[in-house]
Amino acid sequence: MAVFASLGEKLNHVFSKLTKRGKLTELEIKQAMREIRIALLEADVNLKVVKDFVNKVSEKALGQEILKSLSPAQQVIKIVNDELIELMGSTNSKLAVASNPPTVIMMCGLQGAGKTTLSAKLGMLLKKQGKKPLLIAGDVYRPAAIDQLKTVGEKAGCEVFTLGQINPVEIAKKGIEHAKRFGFDTVIIDTAGRLQIDEKLMQELEDIKSAVNPHEILLTVDSMTGQVAVEVAETFNNRLDITGVVLTKLDGDTRGGACLSIKAVTGKPIKFSGVGEKLGDIEPFHPDRMAKRILGMGDVLSIIEKAQEAITEEDVAKMEKKFKENSFTLEDFLDQFEMVKKMGGVSSVINLMPGANKMNIKDGDIDESRIERVKAVILSMTKRERRNPDILNFSRKTRIANGSGTSIQEVNAVLKQYEQTKQMMKQLKGKRMGKLPFKF
Repeated sequence: MAVFASLGEKLNHVFSKLTKRGKLTELEIKQAMREIRIALLEADVNLKVVKDFVNKVSEKALGQEILKSLSPAQQVIKIVNDELIELMGSTNSKLAVASNPPTVIMMCGLQGAGKTTLSAKLGMLLKKQGKKPLLIAGDVYRPAAIDQLKTVGEKAGCEVFTLGQINPVEIAKKGIEHAKRFGFDTVIIDTAGRLQIDEKLMQELEDIKSAVNPHEILLTVDSMTGQVAVEVAETFNNRLDITGVVLTKLDGDTRGGACLSIKAVTGKPIKFSGVGEKLGDIEPFHPDRMAKRILGMGDVLSIIEKAQEAITEEDVAKMEKKFKENSFTLEDFLDQFEMVKKMGGVSSVINLMPGANKMNIKDGDIDESRIERVKAVILSMTKRERRNPDILNFSRKTRIANGSGTSIQEVNAVLKQYEQTKQMMKQLKGKRMGKLPFKF
């Protein structure tokens, strides 16, 4: 289940009842506000945050200009959307950049929140943005923490600075000296966590902060822990004056309460969100886009950004040329599936589409392994067969099915989907294809 799926479903149920009426009475709006309050509480949103949110929405929704408008229900939906955006921080909060490099980012959080992996994810993201990040292994207590950072750092293409299990303050200071000496413009310090907050942990973090004066102190929070995440954020903020929060596991079966509560409780923005287990599964947090996801309006901008990362202008121009010349082959069809995979898979894209919450798509509904079976079928063909599928007779299809571990029926299904895609693209002949030249 995608994040906020349950909350979005309940809110849309409230809105659907409102939109069935031409005009709204104060009683109907108050009833809707009660249902919204219950939905937010069930999503594990902080009680005080819920009260303030519902009060603000009610005050605006009960205004005479809303009650007398031609589409009061749409106005109420807009108010809820606007207040959700405000609740989560209004705009994307970018990382601070030091005027005199390196920019020092200190990662903190409880053990198990995903801090070490998040450090590598952030390093990889910054590398894509043209930065030269250095990861510093400052967790000297957890078994294999240093080795873990080395492993994920190598996968992310980031150098990792280690000095073994000595004083973490010294490691941080010497790591920054190393960064200055070798031209790293960003430093990410992976600090130690604990299974729960204790004085020793907080004092160590305060000592590191005093020693290196970080430009950013990012708290990694497991969004699946609900209200506990908010309490953790509040405690860390009181002791360290954090600059922002990174939420992990937003792709899981989470009620999302932490996402809607942290900014209101701490006053500090959510800067990034972890949306999967791969190192590339990290996104800048955009409150306006998240609000649209919650309300089922989709997140088209994120789809476009994913496509821009996966598909170059050269890819698009090449595909357009093939469609115009009617030379679209099974090899090109295979390339389309690779593009979808680069974007995070079919599920990842569909969950960002408008109306995704109404599709009632649950975990397991979309068989991502089908892409692998399609690839297996096409790769079991000879180059001549991929370029001239008309020559595929029963004998050839039998050989392809055996070679790909599938059946003749599946081979025929792949060929049918290929033909459908080819026909669809013929209809677009002469038109600009845009950034998504494939069919789901």
